Amino acid sequence: MHTGRVPELPPRLPRRGNGLSKALARGVLALFGWRVDGEFPDRPKMVAIVAPHTSNWDFIVGILVVFALGLRVRFLGKHTLFNPWLGWLMRWLGGTPVIRDTQQGAVADAVEMIAREEQVLLGIAPEGTRRRGTPWRSGFYNIALAAKVPILPAAFDYGRRSLRLFPLFEPTGNYEADLARLQALYEGVRGRNG
Repeated sequence: MHTGRVPELPPRLPRRGNGLSKALARGVLALFGWRVDGEFPDRPKMVAIVAPHTSNWDFIVGILVVFALGLRVRFLGKHTLFNPWLGWLMRWLGGTPVIRDTQQGAVADAVEMIAREEQVLLGIAPEGTRRRGTPWRSGFYNIALAAKVPILPAAFDYGRRSLRLFPLFEPTGNYEADLARLQALYEGVRGRNG
């Protein structure tokens, strides 16, 4: 086991941070025995799905990984996280608020953001909640399909203490078949809770 392993980013991915922020985050990941397994594809625009999302710790591990890599990630989060106390931090980290119970055009907004930016990695938890056993929502798929970008499947695997990167996935337009293929990648992955 290579604790603290973090791959180097290919040239076309969006960047953030500096040597100090990378070193600090890598140190914390190593201290807790976490690593990143797999490699990032050299694509300037992707939708990354990260599952299973079973704990608030997922966000902390995810942010540590992002800073350890020096990667700039955009993400969608529930609007209540963007309150006056935390909103500035969530936006600084790359967040965009989403109201889950209303039709507000989040898919169209995300597609527009992907089209507008030269490089973007949009991270989404496909379950949309931390409840165990929640079916995946189709928003991530609709965004990737409409924006004509691939999906990068990733897993919070607490059993291995690893953020696992799976091969890049090109959506075909057949949601049911593609969903089954994507979810099969996560068999045996253990979330923090469940």
